[in-house]
Amino acid sequence: MKTRIAVFSDVHGNLSAMRAMYRDSHQQHVDQYWFVGDLLMPGPSVSEIWRLLKIINPSVIVRGNWDDLVVNGVRGKIDVKYPSHIYFARLAQYVGQSAPRGMVDEIASWPLHVTKKVGPLNFGISHNLPWLNMGQDLFPTQSTKNFDQVFTPADPPIDVAIYAHVHHEIMRYASDERIVMNPGAVGEPFNGWDKLHRDMRAHYLVIEVDDLGMASVNFRHVGYDRKAEQAIADQSAVPYVELYDLMMHTGRAYTHDPEKLTRLNQKYGYATQYLDYCKRLGQN
Repeated sequence: MKTRIAVFSDVHGNLSAMRAMYRDSHQQHVDQYWFVGDLLMPGPSVSEIWRLLKIINPSVIVRGNWDDLVVNGVRGKIDVKYPSHIYFARLAQYVGQSAPRGMVDEIASWPLHVTKKVGPLNFGISHNLPWLNMGQDLFPTQSTKNFDQVFTPADPPIDVAIYAHVHHEIMRYASDERIVMNPGAVGEPFNGWDKLHRDMRAHYLVIEVDDLGMASVNFRHVGYDRKAEQAIADQSAVPYVELYDLMMHTGRAYTHDPEKLTRLNQKYGYATQYLDYCKRLGQN
């Protein structure tokens, strides 16, 4: 018996990319979906993406670091000490003001790590490390010993580890030749090599498992209208729309660009807006 699984992650509020991925997955005749974290922010769509996630109905969901930023920011628990913190906080405020009832609490309940048996194989799924959904330990150029960490003790042992977070599609081996895979990013694919980075389509992964193991692995790149996505942002009230529009053009993220963030934080008073929001929540 064959099972076809669509593995996707790092949507980051990009509705156009998520829709394209979902349409393509239908053409691939997948049987189930696994979502590996980071659903929202910095893109403008919130309720529409949540509705689409419910339609997709993944059988596996794990919580990413940006999912934690959404939860903590909506609950008024992000400080405004640094430009990037203000960025996360103000975007999360926008999410909270747009979120369907119960969405944030449900995201907060997502696990960090899930094991799933399909056919003869035991998969371990986490956004990054099984116990930590942030950091650069699993950046693609890191040493093999770093990737050994994704195989936590389990009974039966994990055969294939899947993670996300770094926005690069990956298929590689651990020290004992178990397989590590990353589907790439739906909403924000990255690559440090310019010619490869130009492929800004929605990236996801289709795995076919049969009675012997992984019968096929298909890294999918699905085109979509980035200008249309930019128009969605321009017609919304999403903060930092200038940076999102720029990302739609360059494919680069500006999360840790203090000069750009400081300029926009000061121009719009984003820190004050978030602190006022926290006061209304009774946090300060």
